[in-house]
Amino acid sequence: MSARHPIIAVTGMAGAGLSTVRHAFKDIFKRQDIQPAIVHGDTFRRFTDRQFAALLQEARGSGRRISWFGPECNLFPELETFFKSYAETGGGVLREYAHNEARGQALGVAAGEFTPWRPMPAASDVLFYEGQHGGLVAETWTRRKVDSRHFPPEIDRRIGGKGIDVARYVDLMIGVVPAINLEWIQKVHRDCAKGYCDPAESVETILRRMDDYIHYIVPQFGLTDINIQRMPLVDTSNPFIARDVPTPNESLLVIHFRDSRRHDFPDLMRRIPGSYMSRPSTMVVPGGELKLALEVICAPMLREMMDGRRATLAER
Repeated sequence: MSARHPIIAVTGMAGAGLSTVRHAFKDIFKRQDIQPAIVHGDTFRRFTDRQFAALLQEARGSGRRISWFGPECNLFPELETFFKSYAETGGGVLREYAHNEARGQALGVAAGEFTPWRPMPAASDVLFYEGQHGGLVAETWTRRKVDSRHFPPEIDRRIGGKGIDVARYVDLMIGVVPAINLEWIQKVHRDCAKGYCDPAESVETILRRMDDYIHYIVPQFGLTDINIQRMPLVDTSNPFIARDVPTPNESLLVIHFRDSRRHDFPDLMRRIPGSYMSRPSTMVVPGGELKLALEVICAPMLREMMDGRRATLAER
């Protein structure tokens, strides 16, 4: 953690609502005159889309299961190094990922490819990271051995080496996760809507990445300062036959606070219509009020963070 160069990490799955969180924070940054450095987790993928597709095809033939969630397909050491560098200096080395053709044209690379690594722009007040591994702690990378026939020696050494602790550099960590059946519904519908694959292939992806999900994604939600879980209010008993995705108005947001002493809950409930406390550290909010809830809850935390930063810089 760093008072001088604070880091905010929002961790969760694609389709969980990360873009809504990002836009809410952008509004807060603008109102409070905060200059953020916004970094997407895709930056630290190990492979391009084309490379991953070839690797996946090879893995299917051998019965191995790989995914974007685990260490084989991500640059976990580089992510930790980047967070450490930013916390200490306010800078670091980055590249960018083109997630579609439009973004690729803007970056000058093909869709699914990366730009070269280069120093990030200077003079930011805070790092805002949005991705799947912003709270990663992987103490036992040797849990699953890497087959040296399929991965080069340098990857084997990284996975078999010391643990990774990205979370220790984060000043504010927010987890965004739907209930598991809702997550699967969103995954299937998102894949089909974007033409990635058919429903059967989407289910195969869910099964293939489950081990990595359990070991590298789920533990992060036990470390968050604020955890936001979307719970559907309609039947999702069989997520693989659901005809549509439950809307925000068909959902509730269960928001858990790790340190309830930092928050004035009567004031929060007054400002968020329809909210109530289900436990001393847990607030329930109507599903359509995610952006409002983030603004009401997080704006005071950012003011406190920036006050601490200014005070620390003034001591120099």
